[in-house]
Amino acid sequence: MKSDLSGRSVRVLTHALDRTGETVTKSDREIMEILEAFDLTGCVHSAGQLAGCDPKTVKRYVNLRDGGGNPFTRAARPKLIDAFLPKVEELVEKSRAKIRADKVHERLVAMGFTGTERTTRRAVQAAKQAWRAGNRRVYRPWVAEPGLWLQFDWGEGPRIGGRRTSLFCAWLAWSRFRIVIPTWDQTLGTLVACLDATLRRIGGAPTYLLGDNAKTVTIEHVAGVPVRHPQIVAAGRHYGCTVATCEPFDPESKGGVEATVKIAKADLVPTNANLRPEYASFAELVTACEAWCDQVNTRAHRETSVAPTERLAAERGRLHPLPADPHTTALGEERLVNDDQTVRFGSVRYSTPPGHIGSRVWVRVVGDDLSITAMTSTGVTEIARHQLSTPGNPSIRDEHYPQHPNIGGGPKAPRPRPRTKAEADFLALGGGAHDWLVEAAATGTVRVRAKMARAVELATILDTDRVDHALGLAAAAGRFGEHDLAAILDHLSQAGDPADLVRADENYSAQPGTAAWKQLGA
Repeated sequence: MKSDLSGRSVRVLTHALDRTGETVTKSDREIMEILEAFDLTGCVHSAGQLAGCDPKTVKRYVNLRDGGGNPFTRAARPKLIDAFLPKVEELVEKSRAKIRADKVHERLVAMGFTGTERTTRRAVQAAKQAWRAGNRRVYRPWVAEPGLWLQFDWGEGPRIGGRRTSLFCAWLAWSRFRIVIPTWDQTLGTLVACLDATLRRIGGAPTYLLGDNAKTVTIEHVAGVPVRHPQIVAAGRHYGCTVATCEPFDPESKGGVEATVKIAKADLVPTNANLRPEYASFAELVTACEAWCDQVNTRAHRETSVAPTERLAAERGRLHPLPADPHTTALGEERLVNDDQTVRFGSVRYSTPPGHIGSRVWVRVVGDDLSITAMTSTGVTEIARHQLSTPGNPSIRDEHYPQHPNIGGGPKAPRPRPRTKAEADFLALGGGAHDWLVEAAATGTVRVRAKMARAVELATILDTDRVDHALGLAAAAGRFGEHDLAAILDHLSQAGDPADLVRADENYSAQPGTAAWKQLGA
């Protein structure tokens, strides 16, 4: 009968059979049965009959076991590449396990190797695995202590109205308490403001603030040593913390905050995986971040099996108190209040309350608003907040100019200032006299001084408040004739104040109804 086995299958089968036609390589189960049969009978012939194999096979496995060998591993056979393995190991070591197998094969062929490239690939793979096993970085588990470490980092936030945002992520190492704050940028002032908000949210300051190697923390590296930013060092000294930078590619010093960034981005940034809708405003993103923090901090952590809020309550006893005022860098950019009570930010003028002309204030963008902060007698206080505007559209609030006559824009209203005794006596009557003079002057009334003197005379005869009230009514009605003031006084004495009159209201009628009129039209 003609065999349909290939040449390679015949060679494998030939090596796999001994002189008795029995398979040399046994499975683990068959080897265990052979050893159990020998332990039971103590005779290789009896064990061979029980296990269904040749006695020589039983003897070979028993001798291998008793000699301290492993009967379950197959002895390595000589290979063509064995003589070239030192060169393979040399190339792998020199390239730090980066060299490609085809390049190694070219070297070996030039040295006289006659094997296939597949053999070389297997040898290179085994050499790389051995090299990596001997050169693998070993990480010592980091056991954090309470009150020592606060880690922070930045993550890419969602876009709002086409504008990029950033997520400031902080992680208190021992309690696993996480905080995420959205921002518009990653500037130094924003970083210190986020750190101040984080420390006040956890209720204290730890010993170390561990950050990434951003330019706001590390300005450069000299001989591998990170050089701190002087302002971030000053901010850390203000809060009583030492600012440190993590080791690059070190999961033990950075893994916790990296996980916070990863989880926050997965939950807060709209993607196809979470199907979160786009944010309509920055305030909506702030609300979402606060809800996310409440969610992750109130559920049990996988590592500690305790909610971070509970561990934070215990860790607060190891945190040192915070200063009453934040660091000035956290307040934003410094500005000088001009003579018109405004500060300029982004080529836009923003008004400030009275009492700050010539003083220094700080401006900082908070969401869609501009916060203006000043140093007052009670400490650092926010004195004004404006919605961000664009160049050419200043943000001026009327309440910041309470004594200014030009409220609401337009031409300035005249402000009476008496210069003679007669003018002072008239204006002393009250607000009605002021209104009468302004309105009479605007309508071109003649003999103003004579009419003012007549009002003063009437005030000496009648009640001053009554005359002033009549002047106010005359100004409102536009009555500036010779006898108009006397007529208004007579009307007040007979009919009373017009404000006391009852006027007919169209909503209420004394007519009994219209049912009778409907009958006429029938």
